[in-house]
Amino acid sequence: MRLWVGLGNPEPGMAQHRHNLGFMAIERIAARHGFAPWRRRFGGLVCEGTIGGEKIVALKPLTYMNASGESVQPAAHFYKIAPGAILVFHDELDLAPGRVRVKRGGGAAGHNGLRSIEQHLGSADFWRVRLGIGHPGHKDAVAGYVLSNVPKAEMAALDRWLDDIADAAPLLAGDQPELFMTKMAAA
Repeated sequence: MRLWVGLGNPEPGMAQHRHNLGFMAIERIAARHGFAPWRRRFGGLVCEGTIGGEKIVALKPLTYMNASGESVQPAAHFYKIAPGAILVFHDELDLAPGRVRVKRGGGAAGHNGLRSIEQHLGSADFWRVRLGIGHPGHKDAVAGYVLSNVPKAEMAALDRWLDDIADAAPLLAGDQPELFMTKMAAA
């Protein structure tokens, strides 16, 4: 069993924010692969399904981004899922929009959601699916940038990209992150 987490903020007005790309990705994956309906648990929304023969628990923490670990840790504890079987989808400033990188472990790189998960799990040894949103150009503009909606002109491309992520998810479930990244780069 694996725990796949999409990071974001729960306010309806934030649904299209760049910072909610993790929510968007996990929602698309769950819908595409016929997961059970979402239900409230662990301070978040949870649903379960199977991808590539692997049982996946999907989680959207409703604790707000900066406290994501408050939801991830109890879910991981309940299902007895070790950090190495946790995959976190999150927005990434250091990647151009439409770019994806997967890696295991590492630092939070200023991402408060990842930092919270590391603190609550007591480990940074979980997988990260870094979803590029680009950088606004200056560090003082970052907060406003991540907490603003994806521009309408970019929504069709984002929708196709989320479909590509969901279509390639069996590669992640099959422990083939390099092949997943290759497929996403060719999409």
